[in-house]
Amino acid sequence: MEEKWMKRFFVRPALFAVLALATVATFAVSDTAWAHFQMVYTPHAIADTGQELNLKIVFTHPFTAGHTMDMGKPRAFFLEHKGKRTDLGGSLKAINWKSMTNQGVAYEAVYKVRTMGDYIFCLEPEPYLEESEDCYIQQFTKSYVNVAGMATDWDREIGLPAEIVPLDKPYALWAGSTFRGIVKSGGKIVPYADIEVEFLNHQPLTKENAFSETAEVEPPFSVMETLTIKADGNGVFVFGIPREGWWGFAALGVGPETEHKGKELSQDAVIWVYAHGMK
Repeated sequence: MEEKWMKRFFVRPALFAVLALATVATFAVSDTAWAHFQMVYTPHAIADTGQELNLKIVFTHPFTAGHTMDMGKPRAFFLEHKGKRTDLGGSLKAINWKSMTNQGVAYEAVYKVRTMGDYIFCLEPEPYLEESEDCYIQQFTKSYVNVAGMATDWDREIGLPAEIVPLDKPYALWAGSTFRGIVKSGGKIVPYADIEVEFLNHQPLTKENAFSETAEVEPPFSVMETLTIKADGNGVFVFGIPREGWWGFAALGVGPETEHKGKELSQDAVIWVYAHGMK
């Protein structure tokens, strides 16, 4: 696990040699710029019955609104609600998503929530070839919406190959409180998993299919852009949420499959949670 984490985070030796000859400004680019995050974004973590949710599915760098990767058509996109699974793959529509540096192929879907309870949107993307690391990345991702205050499914284990099962309601957190989760691989806990944490620092403009150019916070150091934590021996992690907004957690390389098309595959577990500000 440690070897895979190091590979995902640090520039490969040959590339580092090239960067060492560049300008001081280029050399100063942080290793966290190489982090990736699959988003399943909706503006609403809590909704009313009958409300339409505009979902944006983007593979990008949410803290910096950096490079957006071209997604292949997702292998699966579905909803879990009150123990029932609904296939939403047919509702996906390809879009171009604009980041601060480029545009990339992403997807969107519209879903109307009709009854009370928890809605868990789950994504199995096509593995993405990260050429700079010569490996594939596949991030199984979950995002939660609660309707009308009824808790029904938030702690349900979906059964994804790589999954973070929440121990706190992902949509009912105060900024300043903690979020806990259990990292699992094929239903088994993953002790001491390495986890990236990122804040959605640039608000998504859903009508424009773009990130806002204005950052909500300016980090004092580049190492603060992507935070890194570890689960304990029982696969449990705890994170204190310092600010209102969307927070993503990615447990790296925890899935059972390690190879795709003859190259290394990192199957990551991603969950998005929302922290509310206390006025």
